Amino acid sequence: MDSLVDGNHTAVTEFILLGLTHDPVLRVSLFIIILCIYLVTLSGSLYTILLINVSTQFHHLMYFFLSHLAFSDTVMSSSVISNLLVNFLVERNTISYLGCAIHLGSAVFSGSVKGFLLAVMAYDRFVAICNPLLCSTEISTGVCVQLLVVTYIGGFVNTSSFIFSFYSLCFCGLNIVNHFFCDFTSLLELSCYEISVPAVVPSFSAGFVIMSTAVVIAVSFSYILFTILKMRSTKGRHKAFSTCTSHLTAVTLFYGTVTFIYVLPKSSYSSDQNKVISVFYMVVIPMLNPLINSLRSSEMKGGVEERNC
Repeated sequence: MDSLVDGNHTAVTEFILLGLTHDPVLRVSLFIIILCIYLVTLSGSLYTILLINVSTQFHHLMYFFLSHLAFSDTVMSSSVISNLLVNFLVERNTISYLGCAIHLGSAVFSGSVKGFLLAVMAYDRFVAICNPLLCSTEISTGVCVQLLVVTYIGGFVNTSSFIFSFYSLCFCGLNIVNHFFCDFTSLLELSCYEISVPAVVPSFSAGFVIMSTAVVIAVSFSYILFTILKMRSTKGRHKAFSTCTSHLTAVTLFYGTVTFIYVLPKSSYSSDQNKVISVFYMVVIPMLNPLINSLRSSEMKGGVEERNC
C-alpha cells in the first residue's frame, strides 16, 4: 500500500527508491563491487576503533578523535549501503515513511559529526604544531570530551532540522524518489505544497555546519602552514607536514564532495551526476578514510605490525 486517501489528496505512506540503474547486468556488477567496498569499510573502520582502544600507544587525543571518525564512517556506510544493496536485488525497492526518516537522519547525523570531527582534529593539529608547549593544557582530556559532546550535539541539532522539515512536507501521492537513498533534495521535489520554510531550515542548518567547520579548518591550517614555513629544520618541516597530510587529504575529499552536493546550484548538474557524487561521498570515502587517516600513519603501521606479530 503506497498511500492513503486523506481529505482531498492522497497521503504517502511509503516511497519507491529508483536506485542507480535499471540495467540488470550492471546491477549485478555494482552489487559485487559495492558489497566488497562495504566489507573493506566495515573491517577497516572496526579494526581502527579496536586497535586504538586496545593498544596503549594509541591512547593519545588525536587517535581518540580518529576512532570516532571511524565510527561515523561505519554509521554512514551501513545506513546507506545496506539499502543500496537491496535495491540491486529487487525490482521495486520500497521504504516506509518512518524508514525514510530514519534513513535520512542517520545519513545527515553521520555526515554532520564527520564535519565537526574534521574541524576538531584540525584544531588539534594546530595546537600540536603551533603551540606544542600548551598542547597538554589546551587539548586536555576534559577539553576533548567537551569538544566531542559539542560535536554530537551539533550533529543532533542539524539532523533534527532535517527530520522536522521532512515531517513538514506534504506528499500528494507522489512517492518515487530519484535516488538510492532518502535524499532530502529529492524528497523536496515530490512535495505538492509550498516548501519555502521546510527547505530553508535544513539549508540554513547544513550551511552553518559546513561554513563553521570549514572556517575552523582553513584558519587552523593557515596558521600551521605559516608556522611550518618559519621552521629552520628540514626534518622538522617534513615531520610537521607528514602529520597533516593524511588529514588534509580527508578534508579535501569530504568538503569537495559536500560542496558539489550541497553548495553548487542544482541546475549545474544532473540527477545522475548527483547520484555518482553521492556514491563517492557515502560509499567510497568511508572506505578510504581508514587507509588515509590510520594506515598511512607510521605509528599506526607500527601498531598493526605489532598486533600481527
